[in-house]
Amino acid sequence: MNIKNMKRSTRSNLITFGIVIAFYLIVQILSAAGLLTNSFKGQLVPICAYVILAISLNLTVGILGELSLGHAGFMSVGAFSGTLVWVTMSPTTPQPLALLLAFVVGGVVAGIFGFLVGVPVLRLSGDYLAIVTLAFGEIVKNVMNACYLGLDANGLHFSLKDAGSLGMEADGKVLINGAMGITGISKASNFTIGTVLVILTLLVILNLVHSRAGRAITSIRDNEIAARSVGIPITKYKLMAFVTSAVFAGIAGVLYSLNYSSLVAKKFDYNTSILILVFVVLGGIGNLRGSVIAAAVLTVLPEMLRSMNDYRMLIYAIVLIVVMIFNQSPQMIELRSKLTARWRKGGKDETKKKGVA
Repeated sequence: MNIKNMKRSTRSNLITFGIVIAFYLIVQILSAAGLLTNSFKGQLVPICAYVILAISLNLTVGILGELSLGHAGFMSVGAFSGTLVWVTMSPTTPQPLALLLAFVVGGVVAGIFGFLVGVPVLRLSGDYLAIVTLAFGEIVKNVMNACYLGLDANGLHFSLKDAGSLGMEADGKVLINGAMGITGISKASNFTIGTVLVILTLLVILNLVHSRAGRAITSIRDNEIAARSVGIPITKYKLMAFVTSAVFAGIAGVLYSLNYSSLVAKKFDYNTSILILVFVVLGGIGNLRGSVIAAAVLTVLPEMLRSMNDYRMLIYAIVLIVVMIFNQSPQMIELRSKLTARWRKGGKDETKKKGVA
């Protein structure tokens, strides 16, 4: 029985990786043929960033079973820390090394914040956890809006008042300029890097989900009291899932920010957290492959409907409602189960006929 389950999970994982690789190859072929619009090309890196965010949030919401609304906060922390590393190191350091360090620092800093937030917050659950994580995201946004950071020969200078209060020398450079954020970023993200990071995220999280730790996390989701009664360290595994989710949110933030010439905190507001949660819910809570597909489709859909400017958000809302009903309605779930069972039975019948023949 365990061998069958292992084969089934391996097959499912290979299909997920196959979808990502196939999408990459199709985009490269269409791009080489000149069939992609500039608008769609501009959406490729954000698609990868949102896919990473959806997968990582699904680890918290779907696998751990805790509702978090602060994912944009971790994305913001990672984006600003990673972008600062890129801006300061790229002029003097080989770009591949500077880019690698930017992603590592962005992920590590977001993971540290995930740990600091998770230790007190994960003692809560349900609506309380959602409210606290939402507050964290808003606090990060407001702090970054008021943050001024400069660099000169004497080192870093920090202020929450204005750029003039930094007290830098004449040759100093303002790195973070309050609500204007970080400007003059040399773009470094591309679709290939984004695809590699998506595959890396899937590798780590899928391996975690199917590991012993992943089974412990799932048992906490299903019945925390029972998990505690058999000696599973609840706090340890909750923190493991929460911090891992935060790390990849930070990496996604760096990928997203290095696709633009400027970075402002208002990009990572409450609406961004809700958007990521929408990807998770519509793709199926606990379904990582569904998160990949939902994030990609729903990122592109508003741009595809841009020609119908007066009705595009109406159509977008209708699509969300229809997909939600299709994924979550008990009647639709029962219908899909019947169709799947009939299809499998038909396949077995054909195999038996061929064997008889």
